[in-house]
Amino acid sequence: MTILSAEMIDRFGRFKLWHIWGSVLLCISFPSVFGGSILGTDSYLLKVIGYSFFAAVFNIGWAGTQVAHMSMVNCMTSNPTSRVALVSCRNASTMVSNLILYGIALPVLGAIKANTYADILLQYKWITHVSIFVGCCFLVLFHAGTSEPTFKSEPNNCKKKPARIAWSYWFEKTLYYQVALLYMLARLITNVSQSLIAFYVTRDLKMNQYSKSTIPALINICSFFVSVVLQEMKWNSRRLKSFLTIGAAMWVISGAAVFVLPSHMHDLMYPLAVVIGAANALVMVTAIGLESVLVGEDLNGCAFVYGSLSFLDKISCGVALFVLESYDGTTGSDEPRGLNTMSRYGTGLIPSCFALLAIVVTSTLRLKDDDSPREKAPTAAALEAPLLV
Repeated sequence: MTILSAEMIDRFGRFKLWHIWGSVLLCISFPSVFGGSILGTDSYLLKVIGYSFFAAVFNIGWAGTQVAHMSMVNCMTSNPTSRVALVSCRNASTMVSNLILYGIALPVLGAIKANTYADILLQYKWITHVSIFVGCCFLVLFHAGTSEPTFKSEPNNCKKKPARIAWSYWFEKTLYYQVALLYMLARLITNVSQSLIAFYVTRDLKMNQYSKSTIPALINICSFFVSVVLQEMKWNSRRLKSFLTIGAAMWVISGAAVFVLPSHMHDLMYPLAVVIGAANALVMVTAIGLESVLVGEDLNGCAFVYGSLSFLDKISCGVALFVLESYDGTTGSDEPRGLNTMSRYGTGLIPSCFALLAIVVTSTLRLKDDDSPREKAPTAAALEAPLLV
């Protein structure tokens, strides 16, 4: 659906319409994915069908929401600094949303004790419904406070396109494949490590159950602050490459440390979480910033770039997690565990390898310096950067 949503957005425009359509699907499907099946049956087959159906609807909605939201950045401004600032703001807001979820879960889990399976279902139902309500509040603010982006003075804009750019146009660009690989690696680094870190800190490091929330929360907080700093910088191609390399190098070092960290030194996971949070922000912001560099002024085909690259990242992350979990030989959390565990590989070593490959790919990029007088032209930016000044 990322590809189909991108095609529809490029063909018909209307970013906000696609965004709210996807959001409605999310609101409808999310309670059934995490809050219990609405089918009201004990049949295993019907439960599988129900959960699969609503999970599919959820991802259909997510595809439309994500592609529309990411594509809007390029149409709100052509100023390279403003584009990266918006991406940084978006990443910071993602970290805030993760922290809000922890804030919602904490009182719910404290108020409802999970003594039975029914109690667990009740916990997740409350977390789900409150999360949807908070999300809808921000959704209303977004659509009420944001106009459909357009450059009225530009002939090549998001509403008045002379022609929709064909997919083959992007496939003929070497930069498309380089950016696609970097974005895929960035998503693999962050998604794979964050998916398995809860197992790592409890199974391998023997930390308490609270660490499953405190360590990811620390990572999100550090990523938030680094994202805020990044949106205040002046950006060009050279800085995008440099900061991506720095972030990937930080992941190589921290991932290797996570892989070999012994359980009796588990307190070192806290400073490592700080480094990982900063590295996540550097890698994600710069990788998405390079997508904006790839799009440039070709706004009438920008949704396909984000849709196709999102498709690539979802498939690669799914395959990576499937392979890792297929080779997980853990039969109990109390058994002695060495370095050869799924959670150690997935949280430390494999993201480090992806980060090392990202450094190599980044070194092959040949980009024009965006720090030129062109960005000061009246039509070059609809926003002033930095955002907080």
